Amino acid sequence: PGPGSTGGLGSGGELHPRTGRLVSLSACGRTARRQQPGQEFNHGLVLSREPLRDGRVFTVRIDRKVNSWSGSIEIGVTALDPSVLDFPSSATGLKGGSWVVSGCSVLRDGRSVLEEYGQDLDQLGEGDRVGVERTAAGELRLWVNGRDCGVAATGLPVRVWAVVDLYGKCTQITVLPSEPGFSPPTPTPMPPLEPSAPPEDSALAEQGASGDEAFMVSPAQARPETFPKSLESHNDFASMELSEVVSNAILSAYNGGLLNVNLSSPPAEEGPGSSCAATSPILTSNDALLFHEKCGTLIKLSNNNKTAERRRPLDEFNNGVVMTNRPLRDNEMFEIRIDKLVDKWSGSIEIGVTTHNPNSLEYPATMTNLQSGTIMMSGCGILTNGKGTRREYCEFSLDELQEGDHIGLTRKSNSALHFFINGIDQGVATPLTPPVVYGVVDLYGMAVKVTIVHNNNHSDRLRRNNAILRALSPEGALRRAAPAAQAEPERLLFHPNCGQKAAITHEGRTALRPHATDDFNHGVVLSSRALRDGEVFQVRIDKMVDKWAGSIEIGVTTHNPAYLQLPSTMTNLRSGTWMMTGNGVMHNGTTILDEYGHNLDRLKAGDTVGVVRREDGTLHFFVNGMTQGPAAWNVPPGVYAVVDLYGQAAQATIVDDVEVPPVSEPLPEGNNQTSPSSPSSGAGGSDLRFHQLHGSNAVITNGGRTALRHNCRSEFNDAIVISNRALRDGELFEIVIQKMVDRWSGSIEAGVTAIRPEDLEFPNTMTDIDYDTWMLSGTAIMQDGNTMRNNYGCDLDALGTGARIGMMRTAKGDLHYFINGQDQGAACSGLPPGKEVYAVVDLYGQCVQVSITNATGPMDNSLATSNTATEKSFPLHSPVAGVAHRFHSTCGKNVTLEEDGTRAVRAAGYAHGLVFSTKELKAEEVFEVKVEELDEKWAGSLRLGLTTLPPGEMGAGAGGGPGLPPSLPELRTKTTWMVSSCEVRRDGQLQRMNYGRNLERLGVGSRVGIRRGADDTMHILVDGEDMGPAATGIAKVDLSLCQLHAAWRSQKGTQPPSPSSDTGSEGEEDEEGEEHGLGGQNQVAILPTALEFLENHGKNILLSNGNRTATRVASYNQGIVVINQPLVPQLLVQVRIDFLNRQWTSSLVLGVITCPPERLNFPASACALKRAVWLLRGRGVFHNGLKVRRELERRERAGQKGEVGPLALDVSRGGGCMSNGSEPRGVDCDRCPQPCHALVDLYGQCEQVTIVSPEPGAASGKGAPTQGDMEKADMVDGIKESVCWGPPPAASPLKSCEYHALCARFQELLLLPEDYFMPPPKRSLCYCESCRKLRGDEAHRRRGEPPQEYALPFGWCRFNLRVNPHLEAGTLSKKWHMAYHGSNVAAVRRVLDRGELGAGTASILSCRPLKGEPGVGFEEPGENCAPPREEQPPPVLLSPSLQYAGDETLASKVQFRDPKSQRTHQAQVAFQVCVRPGSYTPGPPSAALQEPPDPHFRPSELEWVTKEKGATLLYALLVRVE
Repeated sequence: PGPGSTGGLGSGGELHPRTGRLVSLSACGRTARRQQPGQEFNHGLVLSREPLRDGRVFTVRIDRKVNSWSGSIEIGVTALDPSVLDFPSSATGLKGGSWVVSGCSVLRDGRSVLEEYGQDLDQLGEGDRVGVERTAAGELRLWVNGRDCGVAATGLPVRVWAVVDLYGKCTQITVLPSEPGFSPPTPTPMPPLEPSAPPEDSALAEQGASGDEAFMVSPAQARPETFPKSLESHNDFASMELSEVVSNAILSAYNGGLLNVNLSSPPAEEGPGSSCAATSPILTSNDALLFHEKCGTLIKLSNNNKTAERRRPLDEFNNGVVMTNRPLRDNEMFEIRIDKLVDKWSGSIEIGVTTHNPNSLEYPATMTNLQSGTIMMSGCGILTNGKGTRREYCEFSLDELQEGDHIGLTRKSNSALHFFINGIDQGVATPLTPPVVYGVVDLYGMAVKVTIVHNNNHSDRLRRNNAILRALSPEGALRRAAPAAQAEPERLLFHPNCGQKAAITHEGRTALRPHATDDFNHGVVLSSRALRDGEVFQVRIDKMVDKWAGSIEIGVTTHNPAYLQLPSTMTNLRSGTWMMTGNGVMHNGTTILDEYGHNLDRLKAGDTVGVVRREDGTLHFFVNGMTQGPAAWNVPPGVYAVVDLYGQAAQATIVDDVEVPPVSEPLPEGNNQTSPSSPSSGAGGSDLRFHQLHGSNAVITNGGRTALRHNCRSEFNDAIVISNRALRDGELFEIVIQKMVDRWSGSIEAGVTAIRPEDLEFPNTMTDIDYDTWMLSGTAIMQDGNTMRNNYGCDLDALGTGARIGMMRTAKGDLHYFINGQDQGAACSGLPPGKEVYAVVDLYGQCVQVSITNATGPMDNSLATSNTATEKSFPLHSPVAGVAHRFHSTCGKNVTLEEDGTRAVRAAGYAHGLVFSTKELKAEEVFEVKVEELDEKWAGSLRLGLTTLPPGEMGAGAGGGPGLPPSLPELRTKTTWMVSSCEVRRDGQLQRMNYGRNLERLGVGSRVGIRRGADDTMHILVDGEDMGPAATGIAKVDLSLCQLHAAWRSQKGTQPPSPSSDTGSEGEEDEEGEEHGLGGQNQVAILPTALEFLENHGKNILLSNGNRTATRVASYNQGIVVINQPLVPQLLVQVRIDFLNRQWTSSLVLGVITCPPERLNFPASACALKRAVWLLRGRGVFHNGLKVRRELERRERAGQKGEVGPLALDVSRGGGCMSNGSEPRGVDCDRCPQPCHALVDLYGQCEQVTIVSPEPGAASGKGAPTQGDMEKADMVDGIKESVCWGPPPAASPLKSCEYHALCARFQELLLLPEDYFMPPPKRSLCYCESCRKLRGDEAHRRRGEPPQEYALPFGWCRFNLRVNPHLEAGTLSKKWHMAYHGSNVAAVRRVLDRGELGAGTASILSCRPLKGEPGVGFEEPGENCAPPREEQPPPVLLSPSLQYAGDETLASKVQFRDPKSQRTHQAQVAFQVCVRPGSYTPGPPSAALQEPPDPHFRPSELEWVTKEKGATLLYALLVRVE
């Protein structure tokens, strides 16, 4: 070290506190780190705190690098003061006197001035040191590991700051003590200095340096005598080589031909010897592509006309057109980089070509206004002369691009125009491009600043390649394996950057609004990392407040939460955001789906909501685990999850271990309902849909069944939709109007056209077409735009929401319209009979949304002239002569029949309103009625179903037979299926919740029908819309009685509240999503001899005495407890009051709850429960928080201090109360649904209760008195609807799977009884590669208590077995573990007959009743049981991995000939079983395997051995075919 080398930090040894937006400083401002290195490669700019002192080297050490990006550290100096500097994204964006060394190039104000200089900074590694020095002569020198690289630039200002850019691979640096450099006072040559010590190694120099010492290298060693002007002889790193290396890496990572990534210069510039040039000369302005000086009025050009920026970006959104300074050459790439965006506007950059010369062009406000010679890419479509020619040109949308992304275009020599996004060729945009075109860019909306990218520039190449890497791998998926690479956290957490009124707790798992009663917004929170494809982000609502309207909103966004300016509510964001709000979906603040799914505003605490982006780019939302169907398409990868704690939603917690339920692809047939708003979702076999081509303002959703006009309050036309194929003669195309607005005049127009969709240039309105088109507009019939006749039989402008419109061409060439199923007669004739016609609908004016109905399809061609509809289009049979059905004379005692048995009226009371059909219901026959009158005095509403009970057996006459019950749920003499509210029941047992539309919402004029399907399913139709299958196996219950009759409540009044009046959305869901439940349809809870309280209880409860005693230990509330087992009819359950505290008022509350209590989040008191609960409190009876009865016969009293007496719950008649052993008191709850649990609220004075042993039969024979008329005042404005109806289960995608069909044919060859297997649609599930990827299945899951991991049967097809509900294992199966057992074809029937892998005594068939009383034991062996054996059963080998259990040594192969293809295949069989925890011993493999075992499982746990009888329960038969 020379004199004066103090090494103090005061001269440039610290970093300035103002940095790039992704930089964080530490170590007293000496260490800088770039955040999110796996997702962002720029915004890492730092400067020295003080200007550089002449002759002092500002040195930094590279601490950390990642391999995700190209490029690395950049260093230099700038004359810009960091205190007032507006930091650009990278150092090369610095202007106004800035010199930066990037790679081996030197740039001044962003332009290259020296291409080959010194050592390549990109090759430096961790621990290397790099520095800059300003000499007294104004020279810039670069120092690398203590060695001087020579003069990089001259003419530096006196006052400059050091600049370091943590770019690309470089993520962290540390400033070292300053070092004296080589700065000779005069240019006079001096003799070489003899070094006093040998040069030190860089690592030793770093270790030996201290705060007061600096390492100086001799100039004679560090600087070469002559600096080469040309490196042509050392052509190791040519100008194109870096791009080719990155290109090869990207293509290798994406398996070669999957992507066409353009990372090098276009081939037009190639020629002999062109690749040999070591350096690329700087193009002059005459050759280089620059922006033309003439540009839009708000454009400001800079950077030698390479950069264009729109002035006043927050005030103006257009007048930002710029063009190239010369025409484009063939195969020449015109590429720009987006430098700056703003979030204020919608829409973004547009790019393209034009034939107009910029010198003579009058620039428009936006290029899409130019009506000639212009081809532009806008969004994801192509506009030619301002009109859309390709609406979905590519999967990328220009509106979704980020800062740093690249957009390019090139005109090929064959005249084809291609666009490139981040180097990826998007294909041919137009095949014919004029020979002379200029490049044009429109800085519209969000786009503010762009820069032309020249691929010969080193810095441009780096940024372009990094943008490509980010686009291809937004989460750093191309990250190479390196110790320095930082893995993203596995768990999803909330990002700490959240809304100003929100807070993140519980280590990032919980988000809340601490002052939810004071503010209703500013509660936006985002996930800490981007979602992976197929990864579900699900949150549970923990806390709600009742003060505000609205509730939680959930969605995804492309914005990184680290530097997003969070809005007050997420729907205010106008870019890159999709949100579900209420029951609609919004994209960038605009509603795209109005009626999408369950209404989020109706959710309660404990409910869950989720979102997932699938691999195909579709976005799905979940409510309480149920998928709501696709909400959006073409969602880009790498999106962040968003939750907006808005309005009532005050707190939410992320839920782990969420599995993605499979989503079926839309099929032409089946029940593929994906949107509750679409009546056609449950349609039958018609393949008619809306075509993918449509008007510019139209949106097609729901698998092509629904069409809507977006921006309906600002646009009234350009929303024409057309059928996907031509109509056949006699085929009806029917739609239903789902949404209208009051803003415009006119409404829907409908008709047919002979123009193919591909040939139709969609006009503003369909009546503008002047050939081959017939339309109905209002009451006018128009042909080719001219009115043919007025005053047709219907007026489309007068139709409202819910109206149905159909059109049909007959074989004679007549066009008929149908309104609500009624034929309006021939509208016109003479349609060309041999010419195809397509149905066309114009969503004009007030009409906003329509859906295809299930009536669409073939009709009877012999149309009568009268206005009578066919049975398919209008299943309602009017009460006139000729109707197919009438009501049976046997009916409820309050019913009177009128109009020849076609009209039923309930004349008195609220019950005894049963009516039946006169004859049995045949397959595919519809029985439909219309509600004519309602009585608002009562709650509840119509119920309907099917029964095997012939009405004649109940007695004749309207007086009602002796056995006819007062209500449908009590009709249990024969097998009866019914739908009440949105619940499906069989013989009173709850089978399904949230089915279809809630029948309690029906109004006067509503039509309700029931259909028995040919596949023995029961379907409910509401206003002609099929709700999907409500029940299966209708005809298989009693083969000796198959006469099915429709059973109805009255069509006039309704009955008092019932269990169906409000159903909970919570239910015990299958743990495996798509897998079937083990319980079967008729699962009966078996009450153990010892009852206990559930572990899930109020927070002030302490359980003791084996969980049979509950004590409230604090306060007067939060004391709810629930008995762990469902209540059994005729079994009296009693609790004893042990202790009373007179300090409080009020006391015990008793009741029953029908939703599973294990998952409930209990409120402070039982009266706050609003779902599926009946309570006895004081003198009143409450249902879902509403009083339904005022007085009991006797008031509950708390008792004197020390008084102890038993209280009892009697569920033998659906609800009753017994006090101190007295007789039951009447509290008729109209048959509580089963299963139900007893609930006790230790409220007020009651502080301790104990369960008393149940007494079977104690309550039998005692019936509760019938409830009297309920007063209207007790209804409190009626029963609140708390559950939105959802779509029926989506149809299985297996119909199109060839592998599944092959396995099914092999399974049929085994000749196994059908009764062994579950009925469709739960019969089978395919795990071939395509099916499992379609569902997004993960390879492994966990099940049981304690949880045990098992592998899914990938490569096999599963056939689900029925499970006997009477077997105790059936009720405990979800607590058991899952395993596999390899078998052979000869043993399959024997195992199925036996019912388990070991020797068993019970049948597995749920449809064959076992002998003996349930819960007591089985007196005799079942019909299919093997005879008992005295000897010890042989051990059973199991495995959690089917890769092991399905090995050929354990599951032998058999050859068979496919009856369809006649080809020979090999097949294997295995069983999937449930295994009782603790009944098996895990160990290493005992069999010699043909293939290596599953590496996911430890060898010591790969094989399970059990000898216990009854330890296994058959779950499914597995088949694999090769």
